[in-house]
Amino acid sequence: MTSFGRLELRKDHSLSKGTSKFGISERMRTLCCLLGQSAVYEEASELFAEMLGIELCAPQIQRVCTHYGHTVDDLIMANCESVIPRLEAGQAHDKVYVMLDGSMVFTRDDGWRELKLGRLFRDSQVVNIQPKRSEVMESVYVSHLGSIETFLPKFERHLVGYTDKVIIGDGAKWIWNWADDNYPGAIQILDFYHAKEKLVLFARAQYQDEQTRLNWLELQTEKLLDDGLEEVLATLRSCRASNPEAKLAKQKAIDYYVEHDDRMQYKTYREQGLMIGSGPIEAAHRSVIQQRMKLSGQKWSVYGAQAIANLRCYRHSGAWSKIKTIIAAAA
Repeated sequence: MTSFGRLELRKDHSLSKGTSKFGISERMRTLCCLLGQSAVYEEASELFAEMLGIELCAPQIQRVCTHYGHTVDDLIMANCESVIPRLEAGQAHDKVYVMLDGSMVFTRDDGWRELKLGRLFRDSQVVNIQPKRSEVMESVYVSHLGSIETFLPKFERHLVGYTDKVIIGDGAKWIWNWADDNYPGAIQILDFYHAKEKLVLFARAQYQDEQTRLNWLELQTEKLLDDGLEEVLATLRSCRASNPEAKLAKQKAIDYYVEHDDRMQYKTYREQGLMIGSGPIEAAHRSVIQQRMKLSGQKWSVYGAQAIANLRCYRHSGAWSKIKTIIAAAA
């Protein structure tokens, strides 16, 4: 079995010709990134041994993944257009959905940190596969583990050239401040299920009888879906809270709805054929990020986590050829 476990033993190997940083070929580095973004490094090492008969230690795979995962960021921030994934050309008047959200990743130094994820896809790429279930066939993903000051400029580079944007998000202020400042012409939609959750929390605290609670919740939900936000607000304001918890939930719901009232015209949106939920970005966190980066016992360095998140975004964006191009250019 051929061994590439230690750099000083690889320098004279025939596969190392043409590269000095890692001492392994372009093809091997590409495979390192491909397997390293898909499986934990130890398992990637085992796959090399089983499939190719090559011993490549887990730390070496990690070093290669980390290096090229961060090379992506450097090129994006330098506005290198050729490395930025793009959606295929759409149909006339095809809208582009823009969704942003965060989920937590555990790091060695800072504990739980929020990893921001953005997802872009065209309206024409949403396919109904069951009566109440749809699937997005093509997307572009962008991630960042850290501040919005770094994430948003990175994300914006992926939005260049798209018109008719539809931005869907939860109540996070940073999302809507960014949308207002940068894309004032875009349609903004507050995720319906986050809006409904405010009603659920109030009803749970207010009504002890389950059927009474369910009946009230169903009626208010129907009003929300019928562009009846003002009716819902009137109902909430007229309700006398039965306990301190209900009083707090009531005020939070009112404040939330007042803040986002112009993003809650759900009947109008649906009549226009638009989505009203942020399910696709929540699903993306599970499939793009958590399946690799939130496994039992994992503790990431911030630097290493960002590299793998970048590689996984390119893989799930159908843009792996761009990673191969970056690796080839470095040979």
